[in-house]
Amino acid sequence: MKQRALLLVDLQNDFCAGGALAVAEGDSTVDVANTLIDWCKARSEAVVASQDWHPANHGSFASQHSVEPFTQGELDGLPQTFWPDHCVQQTEGAELHPLLNQKGIDAVFHKGENPAIDSYSAFFDNGHRQKTALDAWLRHHEITELIVLGLATDYCVKFTVLDALQLGYTVSVITDGCRGVNIQPQDSAQAFMDMAAEGATLYTLEDWLETQA
Repeated sequence: MKQRALLLVDLQNDFCAGGALAVAEGDSTVDVANTLIDWCKARSEAVVASQDWHPANHGSFASQHSVEPFTQGELDGLPQTFWPDHCVQQTEGAELHPLLNQKGIDAVFHKGENPAIDSYSAFFDNGHRQKTALDAWLRHHEITELIVLGLATDYCVKFTVLDALQLGYTVSVITDGCRGVNIQPQDSAQAFMDMAAEGATLYTLEDWLETQA
């Protein structure tokens, strides 16, 4: 039988209401996540989460370059959006959302710890120069299939899904469990199209649960 895991991407305070890099309706993803955590636990399926975990001097922060947030530039030879300071290690903003059922999470994987390069994906930094521990953990547990949701659709969810597909995982994305930054209005819609084009299957939570009944 295929082993499956729920992967929650960056459901952190700084991406939700009142956070340093708040995503519109970001909090609404938590109810979807909790429903799926309960669903997975009832079936003895794994639940893992990623967590942006930046040092205070991270190179992706606009404050480090004396530019306005959301300015476009370059970091470590790669195109870079410079962000408001967010998800700084050991701060409240970096913590997982307080209403998220954290007791149901089997393992949490930090990303974005290297100040020299940004890391949208839960698997790799943006230059694919270093891996997180996530892939090794999943393979150790013989997991081949992922259900993915989280924040933000057009950055960390998108690149996590694309990397998962490249690594050979079967990926289902729960669309109503995702919300985007949308620097451009269509960014999230485009991200979903990009994920689907590479082989991810898109579901609403309701559709997903119906297919599994």
